[in-house]
Amino acid sequence: MTMPADVPSAAAQPPVLLSAAGMDSTYGRAQVLFGVSLELGRGEVVALLGRNGAGKSTTLKSLMGLVRPRAGEVRFDGRRVDALTPYRICRLGLGYVPEERRVFTELTVEENLEVGRRPRRDGAPWWTPGKLFELFPNLGRMRNRRGGEMSGGEQQMLTIARTLMGNPLAVLLDEPSEGLAPVIVEQMAGAIRDLKREGLTLLISEQNLGFAATITDRAYVLEQGAVRHASGMRELMADEATRHKYLAV
Repeated sequence: MTMPADVPSAAAQPPVLLSAAGMDSTYGRAQVLFGVSLELGRGEVVALLGRNGAGKSTTLKSLMGLVRPRAGEVRFDGRRVDALTPYRICRLGLGYVPEERRVFTELTVEENLEVGRRPRRDGAPWWTPGKLFELFPNLGRMRNRRGGEMSGGEQQMLTIARTLMGNPLAVLLDEPSEGLAPVIVEQMAGAIRDLKREGLTLLISEQNLGFAATITDRAYVLEQGAVRHASGMRELMADEATRHKYLAV
């Protein structure tokens, strides 16, 4: 297994692009997140790890405004956003790829991409269909295929590509490897490494520790809706006790 690179020293840490501080979130009367705090520097790929039900998806939805935090604050690109609607957060340059994929099944690959198109954004990688077909060659070979006629892995690639057409500064990825064949998981890992080289900032919710270890710089570990551990990915992979306590099944 390829091990992640060492995390830079504190002096070399990139400027913070996305952060949460003391974030509490609820579904009705049930509290799901308890004081979640995290930071993503520009150009980082960070993993949000935890068992099923730990609060990973709710954390991403709270950052995106799909779940309104009850307490705490979320800041993106220097602006407080926890009171904003999801579409306004999206317009600021935060992309979101849900676990459910949600492609437009009656539209072709190219048409799905056009739905996501937005103007070029300062400070963000610029994406075109041609560039995305280089990133995801499978999509390039089926550009006229309808979304409903694609496999789960192909739909996952299309959902990510459609999000990138918005030229985001950062992307939240919810369980990108879930339910995918090993060969597609490896292709997904390669694409995420390419996105990092392009300078994109990513927060990736994952249960697959092996997958996360090959693509991320740092990790936050959630358990019962709270951050229980935060470290560089190399440090986490060397910490068997923490992995067994919070990630073993």
